[in-house]
Amino acid sequence: MRVSIYYKKEVALVTGYIHSTETFGTVDGPGIRFVIFMQGCPMRCLYCHNPDTWETGKGTEKTAEELLAEYDSVKEFMKGGGITCTGGEPLLQMGFVTELFQKAKAKGIHTCLDTSGITFAPDNADTVQKFVQLLKYTDLVMLDIKHIDRDEHKKLTGHYNDNILAFAKFISEQGTDLWIRHVVVPDLTYNEAYLRQLGAFIAHLKTLKALDVLPYHTMGRAKYEQLGIDYPLGDTAPLDKKDAVRARELILQGLKEELKKTKTVP
Repeated sequence: MRVSIYYKKEVALVTGYIHSTETFGTVDGPGIRFVIFMQGCPMRCLYCHNPDTWETGKGTEKTAEELLAEYDSVKEFMKGGGITCTGGEPLLQMGFVTELFQKAKAKGIHTCLDTSGITFAPDNADTVQKFVQLLKYTDLVMLDIKHIDRDEHKKLTGHYNDNILAFAKFISEQGTDLWIRHVVVPDLTYNEAYLRQLGAFIAHLKTLKALDVLPYHTMGRAKYEQLGIDYPLGDTAPLDKKDAVRARELILQGLKEELKKTKTVP
C-alpha cells in the first residue's frame, strides 16, 4: 500500500485513495453526513456488498483539503452531522485519515470512523501510538463486529477476530464514543448463543453509545455479477425484519445478564 506525496507551493500533500463520496448519508453516524468511501480492504466478508472497494492502490487520489472543500460545499445541509470515513477499510490508510480528522476537528466538524478494526495490533507499540493519535481527533467509532466467535469469524471474513475485540476494548479505554454494528445473516450469525455472547462482550465497553443490528440483504449481488465474481452466499435469503428485532433483543439480553453478573445493575 503506497501513499502518494507530491509538492505544491513547497508544501507536502498526502493523498488518500478514495472510492467515492456521498453527500447526504443518514446511516453512517449521527445526523446527515458527508461520507467518504475509502479504497482497499483486507477482509473478505461473505456478505460484503462493496467488493469494488477491496483492491488497494486504486480509486481517486485526493488530499484532505480537497475532501474538506467538498464538505464545505454542502455543509449547510449537514444537520447534526459531520464527516464519516468508511470503506473498504479506512484504517489501511490510517495516516491519511488521521490528517483528515485533525484538519476537520480544527474546523469544528464532527468526525466518525466506520471500521472493522482489523488493522489494530495491540502488541505493536508503534502501531498503538498511531491509534492513540487517530482517536484524539475521532469523535465516534462505529465498529463492525462481524462474528463474536473466533473460528466462525475466520470462516466468515478470512481473519480471526482477536485484534478486532482488542480494538473495541482499546476504544473504550481511550474514552472515545463507540457504536457497535453487527450484521445478522441467516444460518451464519443469526444464532441465539452467539448473539447472547456478543451482548456479554459489549457489556464491558464503557463508552458504548449505540447498538446497530443490521439485517442481511442481497443488494450487493449485482456488483459481483458486474465484476465477474461468484456471490459467496448464493441464494441466501435476506433476514426478515422480525428476526432482526429478535436478534437485537438477544444481544441486549446477553448484555443485561452480564451486567447482573458483575453487579453493575441493581
